[in-house]
Amino acid sequence: MPRGEGKFLIKQRAFLKLYMIRFVEEHKMYGMQAMDELKASFKAFGYEPNHSEIYRSLHELIDDGILKRHKKVQEGAKYKEIVIYQFADYEKAKLYKKQVKTDLDRSMSLLRKALEDVY
Repeated sequence: MPRGEGKFLIKQRAFLKLYMIRFVEEHKMYGMQAMDELKASFKAFGYEPNHSEIYRSLHELIDDGILKRHKKVQEGAKYKEIVIYQFADYEKAKLYKKQVKTDLDRSMSLLRKALEDVY
């Protein structure tokens, strides 16, 4: 169950974990790649997640048994290793996404109501 469910709005960490799962589904397995894409995608909204939050999200997904990481020698570099993220348990990932979807829907409804009531 996503941490913070039932609170006011979806937590940043749950939001980021959702995107980390999506990136691994799309075979984008590097943390820095995810960070660059997130920053580019959400810059127009004034949201720029920082390095530590992205990696905390990845580490929580590992701790939860959803993702695993392993080191691989970078192509074209004889000794430089990079960390790759893959699914440890895709069923857990799908369940997490489903739970976060419920929380996103609730948050969106709350925000819509505030817009209608106040504006």
